[in-house]
Formats: sequence, structure tokens, C-alpha cells
Amino acid sequence: MNGASVNVGWGLAAALLVLVAVAVAVSLVARFGIARMLSVASLRAVVQLALVATVIVAVVRSWWLTVAFVLVMLGVASWTSARRMTPHRSGLFATAAITSGVLPVLAIALLSGAVPLTGIAVVPVAGIVIGGAMTATSLGGRRALDDLEQRRDEYEAALALGGRHRDAAMLVCRPAATQALVPPMDQTRTVGLVTLPGAFVGVLIGSGNPVQAAAAQVLVLIGLLAAETVAVAGILELVARGRVVRPPADSHRKYTERT
Repeated sequence: MNGASVNVGWGLAAALLVLVAVAVAVSLVARFGIARMLSVASLRAVVQLALVATVIVAVVRSWWLTVAFVLVMLGVASWTSARRMTPHRSGLFATAAITSGVLPVLAIALLSGAVPLTGIAVVPVAGIVIGGAMTATSLGGRRALDDLEQRRDEYEAALALGGRHRDAAMLVCRPAATQALVPPMDQTRTVGLVTLPGAFVGVLIGSGNPVQAAAAQVLVLIGLLAAETVAVAGILELVARGRVVRPPADSHRKYTERT
């Protein structure tokens, strides 16, 4: 199919099955223990994108449906990030961290006129930024909570020396949590040299204009970097202040066994 980046047909179906099989097989051989999760994630991706493809045209033609769709994306991202960090209901504070990163970026992009105020432009940009903020929040939150558990003695020592709870927690968990920003920084540093990301390729295929493609990708990458930095700072603050916590070890173990 001319002008398309992927040919839809039996070849695509076969490629997807083989790729999933490779991921699952390697997981089983390496004993990662995530073979089932890999299969489910792949199946969900196919089903969800197929459903979105059937409704996206109607969504992007209506501003109200566009706003509703973006809110759904934000809700799903928050729920996913919350589950990745902790089984405790406090994980839902991930919504605040993700939103704090996403809203300023979208506002700047729209108010500056860099992104047209149309559904076909807003939905993909919002989706990319929300997805990046979700990943950064999940990684930053998990690492912060892990460090507070594993380095409990250091945390308590800081308290014994007169430190506040928030400051003691930050001292322990900030270094590892900020590592969540390494992937987006590497992606930004190496764009065009190592990878040609989706926004660049999409605009290039659609318009054939390399300058517009490069501009779109720069906007997305720097917007992602800003959103993820704010999101990590937000979730780190919530963990340090005890707003996001993990249940006691026994409760966490029972939850893990059930799931």
C-alpha cells in the first residue's frame, strides 16, 4: 500500500504472532515469570487499538468527544500507574502526579499555537504525553517506595538526627527515583541518530515535509521531557510526605499471591 508505513493483512498478523511468540519464549527460557503478562499485554494492545481505530474518526471531529477521550486516557494511565506502584488505595494519587505533568505541557503547546486546537492534533499529542508521564510516575514511584523499604535504617537514622519525615524520605529515595528520567533523556539526546520516533515518521509519511516532521518530533520530545520531570517530582513529593504508601509486608505478600 503506497504511502503507508505498514501493510495491513495476513503478513502483519503472522509477524505479530511470531513477535509475541519470541517474547514469550525468551521469557520462559530466561525464567522471567512474565510470559502470561506478555501475552495478555500483546492481546490487549491489538484489541484496544482495533476498538480505538473504529471510533477515532468520530472522536476527533467533535471537540467535546476529544476532551472526553483525553480524560479517559488520563484515567486509565492513572489507574495503571497506581497498580504498578502499590496495591494500597493511596496509589490513586498517581492521578495528581500525572496530571501535574500533562496539563502544563498541553496548555503551552495549545496556547502557543504549536499544536492546532483540533481533535486530530490534540488526541495523539495528549496520548504521547500522558503515556510518558504514566511511565515516569510508575518508575519513580516504585523506586521511591522500594528504597524506603530497603533503606529503612537510613531513613530512621535521619529522623534520629532531627530530620523531618519528608526530608528524611527525600534523602533516601530521591537518587533512585530520579533514574526514571534517564530513558526520556537518552531518547531526546539520541533522536535522529539512533531512532526516528513515531511523531517524526507519521508527519513525514503524511505530509512528506521533513521540516514539519522534525518540528513535530522536537515538540513531542521536549514536551515529554518536561511532563515526565514534573510527574516524577510530583510522585516523589507524594511518597516523601506519606501520601503514597505500601501496605504492611504481610498484606502486600497476600495481595501478590492473589494476583
